[in-house]
Amino acid sequence: MNYELFSLGDVTLQSGQVLPGAKLAYKTYGSLNADRTNAVLLPTFYTGTHVRNEGFFGPGRAIDPEKHFIVSINMFGNGLSSSPSNTQAPADRGHFPLVTLYDNVRCQKALLENLFDIEQLLLVTGWSVAGCQAFQWAAQFPEYVRNILPFCASARVSPHNWLFLEGVKTALLADPTFNDGFYTQIPESGLKAFATVYAGWAYSQTWYRDAGYQQLGFQDINELLLNWEQDHLAWDANDLLAKLATWQNADISQNDLYRDDLKSALRGIRARTIIISCDNDLYFPPADNELEVCNISDAELRVYESPWGHCVASPGNDSGFRVCLDQAISDLVG
Repeated sequence: MNYELFSLGDVTLQSGQVLPGAKLAYKTYGSLNADRTNAVLLPTFYTGTHVRNEGFFGPGRAIDPEKHFIVSINMFGNGLSSSPSNTQAPADRGHFPLVTLYDNVRCQKALLENLFDIEQLLLVTGWSVAGCQAFQWAAQFPEYVRNILPFCASARVSPHNWLFLEGVKTALLADPTFNDGFYTQIPESGLKAFATVYAGWAYSQTWYRDAGYQQLGFQDINELLLNWEQDHLAWDANDLLAKLATWQNADISQNDLYRDDLKSALRGIRARTIIISCDNDLYFPPADNELEVCNISDAELRVYESPWGHCVASPGNDSGFRVCLDQAISDLVG
């Protein structure tokens, strides 16, 4: 096991439901300095773990274990932290409760304070749903975060993004083997359908038209889809849906502090903010971020042009994006 587990006990969630024996899986890199001011938090993204986060930092990069104390915390539902696949009854499998980003961030803060006595984060950054958590952190605990850099993310899931997720969910639920989350065998047809629908949104129309999949080593779209199917067959179906529910409910204003007032929540962010979007991202288009930068006191939007769409940020896909990301991080934290 190349990660640690932090036990939270029974956690009462934002919904009022209880997540019994809650645990967060995490891994650290580098060392915390004497005054505990070099902590960088990387939450995980959808279908990601701390392992894939390792593609966003390294020696000589803007986030460097030689300079920073990097904490990579796995979100609930990803199979390492508490998830439908590893939680005890009565919250196992199809009974797993909704865990919001608010719940994730509150528990992440408990981990940072109890284990490392961190009083303020130098930076919170991440791709996709991890970037949504960066927004959540800055709004939920404004004094705790100095800088955020969400990339290919938004402060609140848009109606179109919500509908895309509803589509892939419906494809999975249509498999009778799923059995309301209490399956006795892998719902293979549903997972394959989920992956096929998902692949159509991950990259842009231009990327497909220009046979971008060949850059990944696939001769045609069918080879790409087969790869997506195999990847999703390795995931527990309930875990995929638990994280999807978290994503669908992403909204930094959906709490007692801001009472569904998104502009108020954005104005509550005090962290210096740089948002990076991709012009061809079908999940989080730049237009969703324009409202955000207008309402955050110290914010900038940088739009990266690439046919890779949402997957532009996946490590190894677009070397130019890596340069853009590192430059933005350096502009925030030096």
